[in-house]
Amino acid sequence: MPFIKLTRIEQKRFGAVLICALCAVGAWLFLALNKKYPYTVQTELLYKDEPQGKAFKALQPDTVDLKVEGTGWQLLFARLRIKPPSITVSLQKLNSRSYVVFSEQLEQVNRQLETSQRVISIKPDTLYFDFSRRTNKRVPLKLISKLTFAPQYGISKEIKLTPSYVNISGPHEELEKIHVWHTDSLKLSDIKSSVDARVNILKNAISNVSIYPSSVGVKIPVDEFTEKTIEVPLSMLNNREYYDVKLYPKKVKITLLVALSNYNKADEDLLKAAVDLNEWKVLGHHKLSIKITKMPEFSKLVSIVPNNVDFIIEK
Repeated sequence: MPFIKLTRIEQKRFGAVLICALCAVGAWLFLALNKKYPYTVQTELLYKDEPQGKAFKALQPDTVDLKVEGTGWQLLFARLRIKPPSITVSLQKLNSRSYVVFSEQLEQVNRQLETSQRVISIKPDTLYFDFSRRTNKRVPLKLISKLTFAPQYGISKEIKLTPSYVNISGPHEELEKIHVWHTDSLKLSDIKSSVDARVNILKNAISNVSIYPSSVGVKIPVDEFTEKTIEVPLSMLNNREYYDVKLYPKKVKITLLVALSNYNKADEDLLKAAVDLNEWKVLGHHKLSIKITKMPEFSKLVSIVPNNVDFIIEK
């Protein structure tokens, strides 16, 4: 197929025509995108001015479709938007009725958007709510945490939350399902000293249940741990027939990891060990294994010497 060969003058003329065409398209596109167009955006609802002394439950999802009038540029970017901004709706009218009409709040809604955008209508235009008497309840808090410690360090005492309870209010049937409330996750690593932090309360997924306070103080006592060996006499379990049982040895050495601050407190009174005679009566064992029946708080078992003992029963 032969190629069309243009002279230098024809090439210049063709280039000029092409540039003019592109400029014309660009000018048309610019003018078209500057015009006003209606477009629809789905957005999330946030509530304010909640009625006092009433627990409410929305009878429709907390998302609405906004019909917005804006420029072609805004229409283009609205189509690309992943999360449209939320809008805040006043529930003041719920003090006298069970529904909210958006057309009564269009001016307020428009003030929340860009000045060049204007909400024409909202679908649905009316939100309906179900009411019940608001009650209060106090539930314990539970810390959600992911903690790692430096070598030889660990929690030396009970973790304290201040406050240890939260007050929740809402419909009675909703509050009956709630028995504990959680904090946001506290994530710390390579801990080697006590922690004093503040953690947010987990956000409420139920719109008609409110929580107070919104954050909690957390104190985590941390100490260095070391080994301590304690010699403990053995006691007897399940000797219901009152056999005369001789144990060899009568004591065992138990090695624990204990916090340095609790080193002197970890003694024989806080540590108990026993053998279970059912191992002989029921299982027919010729040696009895050692069972730890009491340990100091926040200590870790390292070893028991010996792990089991000989015994003689005198009838």
